[in-house]
Amino acid sequence: MSSNVTEAFLMQTHYFFAEAELDLLEGDIEMPLGRNSIIGDSFRWPTTIPYYLEDSLEMNAKGVILKAFDQYRLKTCIDFTPWNGEKNYISVYKGSGCYSSVGNQQEGEQRLSIGKNCDKIGKVEHEFLHALGFWHEQSRADRDDYVNIMWDRIEPGEEYNFNTYDDKISSALGIPYDYGSVMHYSKTSFSNGSEPTMVTKNSSFMDVIGQRMGFSASDRTKLNRLYNCTESSTFVDSCDFEQENICGMIQEPGNAKWEQRRSVSGGPQHDFTAMGQWEGKGFFMHFSTASTEPGHQASLESRWLYPKPGAQCLQFFLHNTGAADDVLNIWVREYDKATPSGKLSLFKSISGGVMGSWELHNVDLSVTEKARVVFQAVRGKSPSSGGFSLDDINLSSTKCPQHVWRIRNITSLMASTPAGEKLYSPRFLSPAGYSFQVCVNLGGTSYPQGYMGIYFHLTSGPNDHNLKWPCPWQQATMALIDQHSDIREQMNMHRMVTTDPDEFSYYTGYRWDDPRKYDWKVTQSDGSFYYRGRGLGSSKFIKHSRLRSRQFIKGDDAIFLLSLDDISDLLQPQPRPRSADYAEANAMKAGDQDTPQAAASNHMVIVVVAMCVSAAIFVVSKLLLGKAWRENPTKDLPSVLISA
Repeated sequence: MSSNVTEAFLMQTHYFFAEAELDLLEGDIEMPLGRNSIIGDSFRWPTTIPYYLEDSLEMNAKGVILKAFDQYRLKTCIDFTPWNGEKNYISVYKGSGCYSSVGNQQEGEQRLSIGKNCDKIGKVEHEFLHALGFWHEQSRADRDDYVNIMWDRIEPGEEYNFNTYDDKISSALGIPYDYGSVMHYSKTSFSNGSEPTMVTKNSSFMDVIGQRMGFSASDRTKLNRLYNCTESSTFVDSCDFEQENICGMIQEPGNAKWEQRRSVSGGPQHDFTAMGQWEGKGFFMHFSTASTEPGHQASLESRWLYPKPGAQCLQFFLHNTGAADDVLNIWVREYDKATPSGKLSLFKSISGGVMGSWELHNVDLSVTEKARVVFQAVRGKSPSSGGFSLDDINLSSTKCPQHVWRIRNITSLMASTPAGEKLYSPRFLSPAGYSFQVCVNLGGTSYPQGYMGIYFHLTSGPNDHNLKWPCPWQQATMALIDQHSDIREQMNMHRMVTTDPDEFSYYTGYRWDDPRKYDWKVTQSDGSFYYRGRGLGSSKFIKHSRLRSRQFIKGDDAIFLLSLDDISDLLQPQPRPRSADYAEANAMKAGDQDTPQAAASNHMVIVVVAMCVSAAIFVVSKLLLGKAWRENPTKDLPSVLISA
């Protein structure tokens, strides 16, 4: 049999025997052995999971998978490492949908499919949560206390997807039912029309269920509890200054000090953490340049921190009401044997910029030893009526996003923007030198109604004559941030697209060619102009109702984090461990050296196996024709699969 036929047969027989034993199949799940989290230590992976990215995966999907791994590292103790010959590992491939087995099956290679339209961070997180041992949220034993199932609205033959299962065969890990789980079905899953198949008993959660943004707080808690996590892999520190000990930060002796404040007469009037929620209750740190002499300074130092060696990202919100020449310096004091008292390195100096509002800053650090982060405020020579205020500091062992785009007064823009009119970001430069911009479709009356759309465009720029065209394998990450004070609690909404240099249309040519070749000339207010290439993104990036939830909008502003990264290295196949190649070579060698007697014996075995396979295929096909197991509207999956 061909490899494709063999794979399809193995999938079908695997599912058939599982179904015959338990009759518990769900959409994107292969091995039904329990519900919510699968019970049994044998199903647990080590906290560092070997993975292999198969060549069949789309390039964009490869980048999305790696970005999803970063979310696991940031929010849990789960890490991922390229497969290096370990007995059990997850092999990710492009199948006919999004699906995974549940838990570690102890089978050696365990395949997980990220197929067409599965290249979203939330969907990848969902499938890997299955692999880590989790079932769908609505399968919990206590589901009926929180959700009403509208059985008459369910597509015939799909009712089993709404079964609940005894808590003796699964565990909710002591966590309350979570409408916001990334593992929950949406309200219209398996609907025979447009009406909801699930109605939440608390009506405020009707538009919450089914999110695929990423881990909810409960998802993260359950995963950390299941794997006994006490800390995450790449998270280092977070501080919102709400506690009196100000997160263990210290100050040098002297009269000039940072102060913990609720408000300042010249601004800010409130902190950033609590903005729009409980005004006047939160705290921030403030250094007044108005009340100090020129040249005076104050340093606010973090506690000892232990980031992983390599790249780190420091994020914080700054409210600047000082003079134009007041400066905030970001230092790192690093400790090693040669400098036990610490060596200072300057990473960024901030002065001027946007004044009078809370602004997000990202600072790339590179720390290899135990260290402190130092915020040093220095009074300039010009008259000042304010100072510097700090809030919501986060540090992680990750790369910072390259650019920040803030949309101000977004609520009124959503209400007033005409249908079809788009809002464009400034143009940005990538590390490779490509110029790009992002646009959003905000209008409340635009098509499709009730959604914000988002699109990525290449634009003409200063380096175009030195760049490769069509633009090869640059991956754009567009993230609408959930402005929670702690990055571990954020549920950001991502969209990622990749420039394929071979993408071609007979009518419009290469999609990612030099934008100067197109006639889409954009004239700016000062009379200058540039060229904008074709866009790629989603007209249904996020629902308006979801956009207004959580903290996507804060102070009536929305913030996007934007990056454009070269992922051409992912064109190369992931190296296979030598042990795997050696085992295959030995198997082939053994096959070549079969004796005639062995060959005859093998021929007889093959005939018998072929007869069994044929019989099994017949039985399986008869049994499976009655049901199309799926979680996506797609019906081209093997009959036992549903997509996320």
